[in-house]
Amino acid sequence: MKKYQCSVCGYIYDPAIGDPDSGILPGTAFEDIPSDWVCPLCGVAKDQFEALE
Repeated sequence: MKKYQCSVCGYIYDPAIGDPDSGILPGTAFEDIPSDWVCPLCGVAKDQFEALE
């Protein structure tokens, strides 16, 4: 699964870790995160994230 980086603050979403504080369990692919999820550091929308190679 790919990691995704916030284009505003640089936060990296790692599917192996998830975002437990927001209810996103480890193993959750970025594509499977609800559309209303926001960056846990700066609060921007999911569409502000870019896939990392």
